[in-house]
Amino acid sequence: MRKTILALSIATFAATGAAAQQAGTDFSNLIRADDIIDGPIYTTNAAEDELSWDADTTYDEVGADWNRIGEIEDVILDRDGNFAGIVGEIGGFLDIADKHVFLKVEDVRLVPVDDDDDYAYVTRYSEEQLEALESVEEGWWD
Repeated sequence: MRKTILALSIATFAATGAAAQQAGTDFSNLIRADDIIDGPIYTTNAAEDELSWDADTTYDEVGADWNRIGEIEDVILDRDGNFAGIVGEIGGFLDIADKHVFLKVEDVRLVPVDDDDDYAYVTRYSEEQLEALESVEEGWWD
């Protein structure tokens, strides 16, 4: 459904001629939501006192010792269009006993995956900390 809405929005945008107004835009540094949604979420497995995590922390690739702990369900923006965080599906098996949690922008970092133009997120939270977060349901922001 989200992909259909996104495709319709893009088609409408292009049809109105607005795309022509973007002729000088450098698209090489932009990332589509489609390249993020359904991607993996990892935890670094570092103990809280071992983890160096601040506003400048970045990663160029998925760490060999990271655990895949979930999947990106949605990318959340605030009403000004700024990235606010992601909703991740964590825990469970085959969609049984899983839960959706909101991870704030300061708790995740975008990581490129291979050379596919796909992306993952890594969080500073351990699997236990994620499972302890409050669950959110679709439409929780209404």
